[in-house]
Amino acid sequence: MFGIGFPELLLIAVIALVVIGPSRLPDLARALGRGFAEFRRATDELKQSFEEETRVARAKELRQKLLAEGKILPPGALDPYPPAANAPDEPELASQSSGIDVEPATAPPPSSTPPRPEPRDG
Repeated sequence: MFGIGFPELLLIAVIALVVIGPSRLPDLARALGRGFAEFRRATDELKQSFEEETRVARAKELRQKLLAEGKILPPGALDPYPPAANAPDEPELASQSSGIDVEPATAPPPSSTPPRPEPRDG
């Protein structure tokens, strides 16, 4: 990392100990550690978003190239039920289009007394 070896790191630690003092050095080290962790997390998220955008762009380019070459079919080419030209935007319900009135199912009302247990033969 940055060409810093153990002797250089030891020299930096000694200088930090003399300049900052032994009482504030742990707080400074903790703050630096948190700062580096946050920086790493931010750069990882940035890399991941760039990779995702690149992956999506490459997939679109490949799809366009294969469509142009005729190696793949366009979306919906094999749809067994293509949309009709004069079809309405909102499909109607089956009960409305057939003219049959359908009543919703209702549950029986709850009984006020619980059922009696059957006597056991014993």
